[in-house]
Amino acid sequence: MKKITALLLVFLMLLGVLVGCSEAGKNNETTVTTLSKQPSADNGKREGKPLKIVTTIFPEYDWVREILGSKADMAELTMLLDNGVDLHSYQPTAEDLVKISDCDLFVYVGGESDGWVENALKNAANKDRKVINLLDVLKDRVKTEEAVPGMQAEKGHSHGVADFADSDVQDRRLSDWDGQWQSVYPYVLDGTLDPVMEMKAESGKMTAEEYKNFYRSAYETDVEKITIDGNTVTYTRKDGAASGVYDSKGFYIRHKDNGSKQVRYKYQKVSGDAGAPTYIVFSDHNIASAEPEHFHLYFGDAGFDSLVEEGKRFPTFYPADLTGEQIVEEILEHGAKEYDEHVWLSLKNAAVLVNAISESLQALDPDNKDTYAANAAAYGKKLSVLDAGYQKAVDAASNQTVLFGDRFPFRYLVDDYGLSYYAAFAGCSAESEASFETISFLAKKMDELKLPCVLTIEGTNHKIAETVVANTAEKNQKVLTMDSMQSTTSRDGANGTTYLAVMEKNLAVLAEALG
Repeated sequence: MKKITALLLVFLMLLGVLVGCSEAGKNNETTVTTLSKQPSADNGKREGKPLKIVTTIFPEYDWVREILGSKADMAELTMLLDNGVDLHSYQPTAEDLVKISDCDLFVYVGGESDGWVENALKNAANKDRKVINLLDVLKDRVKTEEAVPGMQAEKGHSHGVADFADSDVQDRRLSDWDGQWQSVYPYVLDGTLDPVMEMKAESGKMTAEEYKNFYRSAYETDVEKITIDGNTVTYTRKDGAASGVYDSKGFYIRHKDNGSKQVRYKYQKVSGDAGAPTYIVFSDHNIASAEPEHFHLYFGDAGFDSLVEEGKRFPTFYPADLTGEQIVEEILEHGAKEYDEHVWLSLKNAAVLVNAISESLQALDPDNKDTYAANAAAYGKKLSVLDAGYQKAVDAASNQTVLFGDRFPFRYLVDDYGLSYYAAFAGCSAESEASFETISFLAKKMDELKLPCVLTIEGTNHKIAETVVANTAEKNQKVLTMDSMQSTTSRDGANGTTYLAVMEKNLAVLAEALG
């Protein structure tokens, strides 16, 4: 149904442009840079027609400019995200879709934020166009979204932390799980969770039916609903309800065979009904206070050591107000890979992507392929020199960790040079308000590591970063800004901004932040 709706939307938007809808581009204006109204005569095979090139973001736009070089007069270059709207919130206008439909080369990032592209390309008029999906070009170089200790989960979208330092684990109150919860066990039995089993079967480890049999055992419980209110837990079974009051008994860290870790939080009953278990253990994939999407609960009366059959049984509970179908959607989303889209912030990635763009331009315009190849090679050398500059700065630094009081789109960059990082939010997060726990964690890390600076990204206020600094012992650390180019426009480019220039400025900021 979603795909059909999207296709209908694309059709209607295209129709709106064709009949002269003049309001289409008010929210997301695009800029077409016609580099010459008189295309060069040496482009004979194209009969004097300019190459129509559409890019989504500034780095792509600038790379194309560099590769075209002296042949820029043969191109009509469009940058779609050209009014300060970032990749994660952009939606194409009808005018944008027409430009994509008619272009010779379309360059886009290709992550979740570009989910609209598939339908746009299906309806494109020029079936001979070339398309460059940055993530597809980079293949195994693409990283999944990562949650590091202290990072605040996006509301309604917490995937927890699988790799962390034991010292980063924080104790938790039972009230973290306040609310009404339902067992998913009935949904295994009645087939509602079958789509989940089919998704898991794609791994090839087991068939869907084998997974279903596994979860029949893993999710099995006679508790249908759980209500948590402060330190009180109420268990509802078919024969009635029983409540208990619990005290925290700390936590332990489970070390899995694959090298990852999970935290289990323990509570013991101090009063209540006989039907309420004496010992309970919670797991929700988090290592500190966070809003859970679901949790696993182990319970019994024979002691903590007898409770957890790791990897075999883990009764699972979701919010009681969700339907079975909504739970399926949550699980499928949880299991889907989320890619970090900010691939352009790696100079090493940039070198690969520039070559891919050059090859497409050579195929589209073979008369000028030598120029495009030479320009790409020359630009690649500049990227290499700057890459070496980053490595030199990191090697000379007094610390090897950066801390962002903001979103963190720079994972590719820090990974290139072996740096560690902490941040308030993931790079693609839509969150803008940090919790007390997040602020406190980041402030303590600044004190512990003696970091001289806290970093932000362009276009955001410094409120979180300043609050982090205010909660440190020294309270005098600098707040610096690195530029992810998510709001850079073609007008900035016309005024002298380039990808290399921005990355050079980022190097200077990084060097200061590392000390």
